[in-house]
Amino acid sequence: MAKQNFKAGQGGRFPLRPFCTAVIILGLVLIGLVFSSLARILQHGVSARDAPTSVEAWLARELRHIAVPSPDRRRANPVAFSTDAVAAGMAHWADHCAICHGNDGKGSTEMGMHMYPRAPNMTQSGTQRLSDGELFAIIKNGVRLTGMPAWGSPSGETDVQTWQLVRFIRHLPGLTPEDLNQMKRMNPASPMELEQQQKENEFLNGGDASDTVPSNPISHSDRKGKP
Repeated sequence: MAKQNFKAGQGGRFPLRPFCTAVIILGLVLIGLVFSSLARILQHGVSARDAPTSVEAWLARELRHIAVPSPDRRRANPVAFSTDAVAAGMAHWADHCAICHGNDGKGSTEMGMHMYPRAPNMTQSGTQRLSDGELFAIIKNGVRLTGMPAWGSPSGETDVQTWQLVRFIRHLPGLTPEDLNQMKRMNPASPMELEQQQKENEFLNGGDASDTVPSNPISHSDRKGKP
């Protein structure tokens, strides 16, 4: 009986020894990566200024994947594609998302470049290959231990806006200079810009010229990090 079982194992049903070897090698590699990351943390601390290690980037991607239940990944976008849907998503993006992700979705903003992990370049395959359902769930529910908050209402009243954002995210790789210029006009004003606008209005309404901000006013296009 023992001989028969041995032959059955060697007969090709399942190569147990190579499988065990592969598992051991994989385990040793993972342990090495974990210890390497811990050594880096002990050496450099937990500052957000350092670029994430490859292990941390991998863990962030896996965490994002785990954060989206399988049924949600398979959801189709109920908002049909149209120029109106993309335009609505663009307006929402410019007003709510661009401060971190940039108008062009590349994350080259003051906030996006200093997050840990960094805001991703959403024009690239790492984002574009995600399903519509995954994008929707990430926007609505956020991702723990990242800079991505949960934006959507739990009651579902903002779901249409979220699905419109998904439509716009698909449009990010094809943004034109005209699109970007339009979005700059839709970006919310900073406190400094609002203050300057108030002083200009006071001057135009008869206030003292000394109240106005002198030359070189700040505009949306000059704001650091805005594409």
